[in-house]
Amino acid sequence: MENAGQKVSGHGKTESRKSELPVPDLNPVAALLFVINASAGAHDVDTKRAVIESTLAAGGRKGIFLTCGPHNLRQVATEAAAAALASNSAVIAVGGDGSLNTVAQAAHAAGCVMGVIPYGTFNYFARTHGIPTEPAAAARLLLEAHPMPVQVAAINDQVFLVNASLGVYPELLQDREAYKARFGRSRGVAFVAAFVTLLRAQRRLRLRIEIGDTVRDVRTLTLFVGNNRLQLEQLGAEPEDTLAGTPGDGSMAALMLRPISTLSMIGLMLHGAMGRLGEAAGVESFEFHRMVIKPRRTPGRKTVMVAFDGEVTRMRSPIDIRVLDKPLFLLQAAGTGSAAVPQVIAT
Repeated sequence: MENAGQKVSGHGKTESRKSELPVPDLNPVAALLFVINASAGAHDVDTKRAVIESTLAAGGRKGIFLTCGPHNLRQVATEAAAAALASNSAVIAVGGDGSLNTVAQAAHAAGCVMGVIPYGTFNYFARTHGIPTEPAAAARLLLEAHPMPVQVAAINDQVFLVNASLGVYPELLQDREAYKARFGRSRGVAFVAAFVTLLRAQRRLRLRIEIGDTVRDVRTLTLFVGNNRLQLEQLGAEPEDTLAGTPGDGSMAALMLRPISTLSMIGLMLHGAMGRLGEAAGVESFEFHRMVIKPRRTPGRKTVMVAFDGEVTRMRSPIDIRVLDKPLFLLQAAGTGSAAVPQVIAT
């Protein structure tokens, strides 16, 4: 895994570094390789494929379609990325942010170009980079798009595109998936699941946080790291601008939720729903390039639950979260970038 997108000066301060990797060449007639997660989104596989195929046909482009389930998505993505690199083509992720993450892991490791056709609930990564959430429009963009470098981050050995977290947020994601399986995939269901999870949140994390030469001991319900400007804007939780660049384009943002009462938790959720989370009491936010987290846990516990881009797993301490030097080369429309303001399209 790539090291952090920073260096440490003689005074222990971190300085961001920009990668100067050459942009990969694309063969304009090579077939695009589509990796379709059959379980993502509300549309069936045949519908997804038919929309993409008809758009490619209209543009005179060929595509190779690889459909899989969550159990073999990583293997299929790895093989597709290798094939795309060999043919000077691109691997295209079709699915939600979790599926995009898996394909991004493979594309980033291989050094090949990646494209996106979003089929998720929130689609933060696609929307931030100006990719339409309407599938036919996203497919049309692929025919004229150019590879551009975008920032990716890592939590230990895992790449992430949108966010990573410890504490109650991973629990929220697990509850959200359970609610979606029972009541369907929608933003309303996701909000209800979040409400229930936060109201019963009891577990406090005791963490030692190291940023450069600064060390802090904190107690928090959750530590949330954002690599996506749009998500932070919608929450109203952008940190004070203390570093060059913005979250997702030069830095990342961290949000810490201090232990609070149930009544205060309800107020916090209302602030979040109104896009004013940064104004809520008990929420601290800050910018960083690299952060090392050491949970101060009970003896015998060797791992901590974490989440990244909607996937929940356990990792060994310490938890190292950092901006990577090596970018992901993403197919985007000319003139579009992480600084552009994308059109927000309801899904």
